[in-house]
Amino acid sequence: MPVSRVPRRALTGAAAALGVLALAAAGIGGGAALAASSSQAAPAAAATHRVLFDNTKAETAGNADWIISTSQPDPLGQDSTPNAETDWTGALSSWGVALQKAGGYSLNTLPSGRTITYGNSSNAQDLSNFDTFVLPEPNVKLSAAEKTAVMKFVQNGGGLFLISDHNNSDRNNDGCDSPCVINDLLTNNGVDNTDPFGFSVDLLDISTDNPRAISDSSNPVLHGPFGNVTGSILRDGTTFTLKPGDNANVKGLLYKAGASGNTGAFFATSTFGSGRVAIWGDSSPVDDGTGQSGNTLYDGWNDPAGTDAALALNATAWLAGNGTTTPPTTPPTTPPGGGTCTAAQLLANPGFESGASSWSASSGVITTSSSEAAHSGSYKAWLDGYGTATTDTLSQSVAIPAGCAARLTFWLHIDTAETGSTAYDTLKAQVLNSSGSVLSTLATYSNVNAASGYQQRGFDLSAYAGQTVTVKFTGTEGSKLQTSFVIDDTALSVS
Repeated sequence: MPVSRVPRRALTGAAAALGVLALAAAGIGGGAALAASSSQAAPAAAATHRVLFDNTKAETAGNADWIISTSQPDPLGQDSTPNAETDWTGALSSWGVALQKAGGYSLNTLPSGRTITYGNSSNAQDLSNFDTFVLPEPNVKLSAAEKTAVMKFVQNGGGLFLISDHNNSDRNNDGCDSPCVINDLLTNNGVDNTDPFGFSVDLLDISTDNPRAISDSSNPVLHGPFGNVTGSILRDGTTFTLKPGDNANVKGLLYKAGASGNTGAFFATSTFGSGRVAIWGDSSPVDDGTGQSGNTLYDGWNDPAGTDAALALNATAWLAGNGTTTPPTTPPTTPPGGGTCTAAQLLANPGFESGASSWSASSGVITTSSSEAAHSGSYKAWLDGYGTATTDTLSQSVAIPAGCAARLTFWLHIDTAETGSTAYDTLKAQVLNSSGSVLSTLATYSNVNAASGYQQRGFDLSAYAGQTVTVKFTGTEGSKLQTSFVIDDTALSVS
């Protein structure tokens, strides 16, 4: 029988029905480029994807203004409900406002003068608190500790978005421009100095080009929730050399005119450990043309020669997870869906009606408490909800047969006493391997996603066919107002 909790979570009933907002049109400002790229508006995101933009590496030196807002770390301090890119100040404000309007994204900036860290609990902008880290044309080398932090972040499941610029684009005149900074990260990081992502930045200055996207109808960056990508713009930028022999997952998605294969890639993606990486060869495509006074900027975001808004936003969604899974560290021996599979539901005690049987859970998580209703039956898993600093976990290991398509589903109710749009309390849904390493963070929910009633969530786990994995939920609550994450009627179905 579960342990009765004390004193139980002063609930607020209808507290903070802050459900995910329906997505507004992704084109911000003029928005013509994105509107032309797809008539389909992006759907509201199901989870809160936490994105951190860097501003510690001279991102505003010279004419650069690569910030989403002058309000840092929280852009909502400038305008909590932005509708146009000028509601936030910065040449990347269109990017930030589009994500904010989409719903399901929590945005922060690491301010100038701060340090990039990973695993530092005293730093609210520590990379462990985010799903995606954006380095927009960095002009100062990362320290040895910062490079290790970035690499560990990606290795453990984070998404890294790198934006380079052309050779000799040293905006702060310290002797190292963005190609120098990024290549240094790739070759001298202390974690893996042997071309870990499978690409390097070419030392070129290409004055103008309109790179085109490859044909790949299933690629989530080229054809994602924010529209279809047909091309981009290159206005004094560079390209990348791909090295699939170093990392077989590296893939060029857009190429300069006349280029293909391993040379001339203008936008590329890769993976490292459990994480994902994207890199773009020019800052012009994400520049929205407006920012702080005194800067000479260029509106590439809305340039009709490219579909840059869709590319930036789809890539951000892909890096953050957005309901998809990260490929496992060790590929399955049998391709998912490639063999005979007997349809079945694999989780034991999926509705918790046998108490804690077959589940590993923090004390009192699996409960019949009447303070929160079950989705069905009497039992459910209730993580957090105390209004004090609490970490609750719930997990079960399961063997997914080779040759099967697999899908994880569960019903989730989030109740909170928090207000506003800041994610104070979070629930992570993750897949771990047999050694306990995170293969994928499927989603991160927070108090911002609170809503009345249960909502079903679902994720494709077919990539893990042939492996024994652990499905794990981790609820982390701050020290003040309560947030309850209530899970019921789980299933891991194979077919």
